[in-house]
Amino acid sequence: MCERLAERGIKNPAVLDTLMRVPRHLFVDEAIATRAYEDVALPIGEGQTISQPFVVARMTELLLADGPKQRVLEVGTGSGYQAAVLAELVDVVFTVERIQSLYLKAKARFRALDYRNVNVRHSDGSWGWRSQGPFDGIVVT
Repeated sequence: MCERLAERGIKNPAVLDTLMRVPRHLFVDEAIATRAYEDVALPIGEGQTISQPFVVARMTELLLADGPKQRVLEVGTGSGYQAAVLAELVDVVFTVERIQSLYLKAKARFRALDYRNVNVRHSDGSWGWRSQGPFDGIVVT
């Protein structure tokens, strides 16, 4: 997967390395886990999708383009994959999900995968997470 991402223009080695390490198959339903490393968006329920790896890599690369980040807000947790990728590269991730079932699944994944630097909240992301700001990066997924 990472070779294809590099061929498509992803240049940041830390981003490519992180996408190799984060187990994307654990962020989708078991029935479609065999497709997890294809460069396509996949359904995660509630009419939502997990972004394709290229989109995750590009957004992450752009976020880090002007240097390392400490506190990043993600609006739209979804499966939790983008937050997990960010958690490998920044100090603390704050992620907000409006759909309760997705919030609960993502929260369980973060716990199971021991992402202690990810804070997840069930809320309307258009409000951000004011009590935890300011952030030095924001990703809207």
